[in-house]
Parts: sequence; C-alpha cells; structure tokens
Amino acid sequence: MAKQRDERGEKGEVWDGVIEGMPLFAKELIAGGVAGGFAKSAVAPLERIKILFQTRQAEYRSLGLIGSFTKIAKTEGTLGFFRGNGASVARIVPYAALHYMAYEEYRRWIIDGIPGVGKGPILDLVAGSFAGGTAVLFTYPLDLVRTKLAYQVVGSQKLNIQGIVTGEQVYKGIKDCFSKTYKEAGIKGLYRGVAPSLYGIFPYAGLKFYFYETMKSHVPKERKNDITIKLACGSVAGLLGQTFTYPLDVVRRQMQVQRLSASNSHKMKGTVDTLVMILRTHGWKQLFSGLSLNYLKVVPSVAIGFTVYDLMKAYMRVPSRDDAVVEVVTSNRDSQSSTLHS
Repeated sequence: MAKQRDERGEKGEVWDGVIEGMPLFAKELIAGGVAGGFAKSAVAPLERIKILFQTRQAEYRSLGLIGSFTKIAKTEGTLGFFRGNGASVARIVPYAALHYMAYEEYRRWIIDGIPGVGKGPILDLVAGSFAGGTAVLFTYPLDLVRTKLAYQVVGSQKLNIQGIVTGEQVYKGIKDCFSKTYKEAGIKGLYRGVAPSLYGIFPYAGLKFYFYETMKSHVPKERKNDITIKLACGSVAGLLGQTFTYPLDVVRRQMQVQRLSASNSHKMKGTVDTLVMILRTHGWKQLFSGLSLNYLKVVPSVAIGFTVYDLMKAYMRVPSRDDAVVEVVTSNRDSQSSTLHS
C-alpha cells in the first residue's frame, strides 16, 4: 500500500511538472477542447432535431418536438439521436479549443499592442469576433460533414439522389463523407456554406462575449466568482447572440445539404440566392425555424461549457485573465528592456 501511494505520488509530481511546463496557450487549448466536447455531447439529441427542423421542415416541423423524438426513436433507435455526433464532437473539440484560446490570445494582444485600450465589453466584442472567425476557418469542413450525416434519415421518402435508392444512406461515416465530398467538389466542396458561417460567427461570437462581460460587470464583487452567476450570464448572452444571428445559421444549413436535395449541381445556390429562395418558398418564419429548440439547446450547452472550462482551467492552473495579461505584458517589456541594455 505504501509503495502504491509512493508510485501515485511520483506520477502526480511528474504530471504537475508537465502542467507547469506547458505554455499558457496550450493549457487554454486543452481546457476549451474538453469543455466543448462535454457540452456538445450533452445536447446532441436536440442538435439532431434542430438540423432536421431546418432542412426537412415538411417531414419534421409538422410533428413538433415530441413527435420528432418519437419518430427518430421508432425508425432509428437511441443511436439515431446521436447520428452525426461523432463528426460534431470531432469538430467542436478543436473548434472550442481554438475559440477559447484565440479569444484569450487576441484579448492579450490587443491590450499589449494598443496602449491605453480599455478592458471593457468592446474589447471582448472585438476579440470574440476574431476568435470566432479563426475557429470557423480551421474547423468548417468537420461542421459540413456533421450536418450531412445528421441530415440523413433512415427510411426517409425524401432521400432520393441520382443513382441512390430511396432510404439508402448516402454516407456511411465521417471518413466516407469527407472522401465523397472532396471527390465531388474538391476543397471548395468542403467549405460550401462557409460564407454565411463567417457572417454569422463574427457578430455571434463577438456579441456573446460582449453581453457576457457587460452582465458580469453589473454583478456584485463578492459574487463574481460564483459559478452559478457565470453560467446564468453566459446562458443569457448566448441566447441574445443566437437570436440576432440565427437566420444565417438556417441559410448555412440549407447550403450544406443542397447537394443531397438537389437533382443536379446546376441547382446549387450561393448565400444570397439561398436566402431569397427560403423567403420566397417558405417565408421569413423559416429563417427562425428551430430557434425555440435552439434555445433549449443553448442554455444547457453554455452552462456545461462554462462549468467544465472553469474546472479545467483550475486543473490546468491557468491564471485569471488579468493576471495572464500582466504576465504577458511584463514579459514583453522585460525582453524589450534586455534588448535595449544589450
């Protein structure tokens, strides 16, 4: 027993040494990635229903939330609720890691590079916007694959593509979807719909951090470290940001699945054309299809994401934002001073 305790103690010391030796950005990457993976898996069933509401409105919108859950359970079983979640988690882990890390880095760079810049909500708006755009550009192909896999419905009467028997799965998994999409349209095909994603993520990510920091600034000092307060602020911020940018999310989903629903490539449309098509065919309400369901998804997702991120930052010994900024700025000034003296 004593020997086992000694071995555990030695391993703990080694792990402590590894954590201490990690650069700050690596700790933020790990914390963000773990938080994103947990949050996304927890709301996977709601995400699947939301995508079906957005892209198969004739089949699922009329059924409502409970009816859609029942139909998927009967036709696809429990695993049907997690169809496309593997690609979703594979996307969200690097996406969340990059998003959190890039936000922290952009924030520090702005404070360090622009003398006199305030640490108010505007800083978070700018840093959050650029962080969101950076994360999207690096992980978009995985989001495309996730949407295509989630769009498939076993036994659907609508899934009839050239040469494909009705009800047959077009893609057998993540690798197969990547391979077929690349063969059909190359790199351009893997980034189909990225324009509305960027249009949406810049304001969404920026507004999310803006609202979050604004609300936190009104919280009494003695309650600022209360995780419940942080989760409440984050959830409301996510809901407000989502409401303003949701129509672009609907346009993006439609563009991603057009190749599945169109009989030939000549019917593929761009961002503006897709937006006009939705308005003419289904009306403006379709641009907010699934929004109420998205609200149900955002609240637990943000709550879990913030909670796990805070826990991981504590475990990885990530300093508070202000301490990290002071550390980076002091380090840069010291290096500049050393250069001048030498």
